[in-house]
Amino acid sequence: METALSRITTNPRQCGGQPCIRGIRIRVADVLQLFAAGLSAGQVLAEMPDLEVADLQAALQYAA
Repeated sequence: METALSRITTNPRQCGGQPCIRGIRIRVADVLQLFAAGLSAGQVLAEMPDLEVADLQAALQYAA
């Protein structure tokens, strides 16, 4: 079974080594900024269609 945090990856050659979602060059920080700006999960998914609901949960869990 996959844990939520296993969806967060880091690679020194990608996005300056910052944590990303599943290695697809969407930084955790970018997802968190959208939530901080007041977007709902549905709006974040509409902005970033490559993401899944589990990715959003993983980003929030990582931030906690």
